[in-house]
Formats: sequence, C-alpha cells, structure tokens
Amino acid sequence: MIYGTPGESADDWRVSVEAALAAAPDHVSAYALSVEPGTALAARVRRGVVASPDPDEAADRYLAADGAFSAAGLGWYEISNWARDDAARCRHNLGYWRGWDWWGVGPGAHSHVGGARWWNVLHPSAWARRVLAGESPEAGREVLGEGTRRFERVMLGVRLAEGLSVGALSGAGVVAADALASEGLVRVDGGRVMLTLEGRLKADRVVRALTD
Repeated sequence: MIYGTPGESADDWRVSVEAALAAAPDHVSAYALSVEPGTALAARVRRGVVASPDPDEAADRYLAADGAFSAAGLGWYEISNWARDDAARCRHNLGYWRGWDWWGVGPGAHSHVGGARWWNVLHPSAWARRVLAGESPEAGREVLGEGTRRFERVMLGVRLAEGLSVGALSGAGVVAADALASEGLVRVDGGRVMLTLEGRLKADRVVRALTD
C-alpha cells in the first residue's frame, strides 16, 4: 500500500486500509509515497501541477495504519511491514534488512554477494540483447568498504522491531543511543537499540544520530 498520494484525504486512506484488512491478509506493507527524480510525478511536482507530499500528513497516515493493523492482529516487524506471526514475515525482504546475500535476476535487478553489489541494465530490451548474446547484463558494481557496510548495518538493522545490537555502534553511536532513548525515540534493552513508535516516524533522524 502507498499513502500520501496527491489529493488523498484521511478518509480515502481509512477506506483503503479497511478494504485491505477486509481481505484478511497475514501480511501488509505500507509505504509513504516517494517522489523519484526523473519520473512523470516529479516533473508534475516541479511544475506545481501537484503538491509535494506533506510529511506531517504522511505521519498521520502511518499512525492510522499502524493502529488499524495492530487492532487486526498484525504486528510490525519492520517500519513499513506488519505480519500476523513470524511465519508470515517476508523472508525475501528480511534478507535485505539483515545484510544477507541475494542475487537479482532481470532488468534493473540488484544483487549483493560477499560484500560486492551490482545491478543490471535497466531497459528490458537491452537486458534481453545481452542475455541472448551470452553476455553479462551487469551495468555496474561496487565493492562495499567497511565504513559503508557499518553504516548500512545500522541504517537497515534499526528499522527492524528486533532492533540493532549495541555492539554494531561506535562509541559515539552508543552515546547517541542513550540520548535518543531520553527523547523517547528508541529503547535500549538487552543490548539492543529498538525504535519506539515516535522513533519509527523519525527513523531518518535516528539513523543520522547513530552514524554521525
């Protein structure tokens, strides 16, 4: 589900959430609309044809969704994902958030194996030509340095309800975690840093504090 689309009202979102829950799902994903550069929507926002998404409205939509999903027996396990139980959690996406290896297949697909990350050419016809010619469809790659790996471990790990091991933080990060706990944005318990509900709304700020 995507919330915060142009012209969406609180009632529109409520009806969408109710319709989704009426299908009795065991898993729901709900993401705030992101205006990506180079898209038609970005051009319309730039020209003023539609308004840019309002972060305060997005926060209200998130809170409404979280309350409804929780009441329906779906618990959050990642900022934008809720599941009926552990078995219903998306193992594919958990691999991203926990830094596992994965191999993407198809146009524009990204892969990550052994600390190297690469991505395929984006256009389907270009991808098909390379594959049919027996060539690699890879468009580029990067080898992640330790600093990047540490940053991503914090950025992705803190998004999970299970939280992030304090051991993944630098000394400054540990101090920052205590400060964030005093603000009510995280809990530090059992050697792990876990987002509160308010912390989920301000996750970008939490990540910056833990990694600066």
